[in-house]
Amino acid sequence: MKRAIPVLVLSVAGLIPVWRYAPSPDTGSSSSASQPAAPASTPSVSSSGGTTTTVVSGSTIDTEKGPVQVEVTFDGDEIASVRMLQQPNHPQTTAAVPKLIQETLQAQSADIDTVSGATITSDGYKESLQAAIDARG
Repeated sequence: MKRAIPVLVLSVAGLIPVWRYAPSPDTGSSSSASQPAAPASTPSVSSSGGTTTTVVSGSTIDTEKGPVQVEVTFDGDEIASVRMLQQPNHPQTTAAVPKLIQETLQAQSADIDTVSGATITSDGYKESLQAAIDARG
């Protein structure tokens, strides 16, 4: 009898986290590799003064933290700006986005470093960015 009470208490304490567990709202697979990404949008082109400006939206990448999608503005052959159309509502993402955009503008490609602490968002960002670059042609 002396052993039964501690065993019972520890068993209940071990089951409480299981009872309180709430699965994430996404009922599908959490891996973006198993889900096909939506194709990038058709480029929007405008021309003024001999310089062609092209705006392309990248694919929406579903990550564990939420969807990631970028919009890239090309000035001729150069990446002029990058804007997040969709991003996870997460503090690490908010801190990482300016760093990712700055590196993109410096590298002029999707070959950039992952931001520490925002690996999932960084990977989704790079995938969406590469889709936009590819869609531009």
